Amino acid sequence: MAEMKNGRRPMGRGPGGGMAGQKPKDFKKTFRKLLVYLKGYSIQLIIGLLFAAVSTVLAIIGPDQLQKIGKLLLGTPVNLSEITKIAIGLLIIHACSFIFSFFQSFIMSGVTAKISKDFRNKLSQKINDLPLKYLDSNSNGDILSRITNDVDLLSQTLNNSLSSIISCIATIVGSIVMMLSYSLKLTLIAVCILPISMIVISIMFKWGQKFFKIQQDSLGDINGHIEEIYSGHNVISIYNGQDDAVEKFDKINSTLYSSSVKGNIISGLMHPLMHFFGNIGYAIILIIGGMMAMEDVFFVPTIVAFVIYYKQFNNQVSQIANISSTLQTTVAASERIFEFLDEEEQENEVHKKTKLKDIKGNVEFKNVNFGYSPEKQILYDLNVKIKGGQKVAVVGSTGAGKTTLVNLLMRFYEVDSGSIEIDGVNIKDLKRENVRNLFGMVLQDTWLFEGSIKDNIAYGKKNVKDEDIIEVCKATGLHHLIKSQPKGYDMILTEDSNFSAGEKQLLTIACAMLHNAPMLILDEATSSVDTRTEVLIQKAMDKLLEGRTSFIIAHRLSTIINADIILVMKDGRIVESGKHKELLELGGVYANLYNSQF
Repeated sequence: MAEMKNGRRPMGRGPGGGMAGQKPKDFKKTFRKLLVYLKGYSIQLIIGLLFAAVSTVLAIIGPDQLQKIGKLLLGTPVNLSEITKIAIGLLIIHACSFIFSFFQSFIMSGVTAKISKDFRNKLSQKINDLPLKYLDSNSNGDILSRITNDVDLLSQTLNNSLSSIISCIATIVGSIVMMLSYSLKLTLIAVCILPISMIVISIMFKWGQKFFKIQQDSLGDINGHIEEIYSGHNVISIYNGQDDAVEKFDKINSTLYSSSVKGNIISGLMHPLMHFFGNIGYAIILIIGGMMAMEDVFFVPTIVAFVIYYKQFNNQVSQIANISSTLQTTVAASERIFEFLDEEEQENEVHKKTKLKDIKGNVEFKNVNFGYSPEKQILYDLNVKIKGGQKVAVVGSTGAGKTTLVNLLMRFYEVDSGSIEIDGVNIKDLKRENVRNLFGMVLQDTWLFEGSIKDNIAYGKKNVKDEDIIEVCKATGLHHLIKSQPKGYDMILTEDSNFSAGEKQLLTIACAMLHNAPMLILDEATSSVDTRTEVLIQKAMDKLLEGRTSFIIAHRLSTIINADIILVMKDGRIVESGKHKELLELGGVYANLYNSQF
């Protein structure tokens, strides 16, 4: 539609709009909501997580078996048969750990793919149930990002993080238990070092987050700026704005560079710091453990096993810090998905049974008032009667409410008060799809889908015969053009198809003609074509308009001179109505509009 409620569509960062670094507004509420949603997959998730736990527990047994082998090697004589048994048992344990890990990965991959599919299905269905008001007030990029980026992020982290959390917890608990079984003193040393390292890491993490937030904001700014200067390249060249564009780019780029360097330096210090504190732990454990081994040489293999468990413990603590950061971003993505799914939907109309038969096309607006928001009313006390088969033109300056009138007629929006009736039936008593089936539409902006010419003309209509498509194309003067194309009606249309704006417009007119709806809406259908093409389109539309109630929104008043009734709108009101000559003689708003064009 030509108009939006605020005159423009809100701008967003597009599909790639930065999710990274975001935090949820309400972590606990969203996390609980996510857990409730995952209940439907609880059996698969529990089995997958159980397999992950078993795989981890089996892996924990390994160092203990190595300790036993070490003690046997220190004994005299060396018991090779016992060592062999333990070694074979160790191989079996690691093999079983691998098998459980494989099945865990297989199950989790399947269930997270299913979760992604179900989320996308719900989001896709939700789009169809949302009112146009929501789609008008939110950027396409933001909606697309929720369906693609956010769902992908949720799927990936559910697949990786859930099993990782279980593995981390099992490894930490198992490692502590095994370390305690070897030495209480060494275990206390290992655990006491942990709080110091975590305090330092948390300080570094908060410091780094500030720079990553600036980085994401700058990345969004630079993407928006690049899109702006490329899409408006001709305008920038005409007004010699290259220097300003480059200066702005350099400023944003410098901020992005500075924040990226600082953020990456701090982020890069995380793991070295963890290793630093870990190495301090190793050194202390080895010193004290060495002193204990001096009293008992058989304690040497225990020290080796203890250090391995300490390393596992230390690594998993570090891993949990990373997972917690990822989990925040995941919950933020979930929050955006749930926000979208919780948006207010259009009224469920299953209960509506009224249907129109033998459509005459009489339309009446009764005391219609409407505003896109309570504080901004658009239409005021609209009253007009239109007889079936009449050609109705709606004219007025930009923002007068022309397209809003059509939005209400098609039930894209609902009236605040008053009613719109078709053949004496309030359109609110009809299902939305029934109302829209009554109309064919030709809009200012042509929209062709990637597919054959034939499929585009027959879009939304099932079981269409090729003969019917050819007939409407001949009526619109398209048949010769289509036959001259490679593969004719089976030619695939893409963004690069060599079709002019006028030819695309003729295709949409052919589509409307094929649908053969009893009423028609033309919204600035010839505004973007040259005069010669306009004549061709006008001839096609004249055939399309025969016998149909039609609403024509037009800025070019030459196209509506022969209209049966012209409605002149100003500031949301119909200020004049009548035929062309009558309105000219009136010398009012219409006459001023007409005289300004001719």
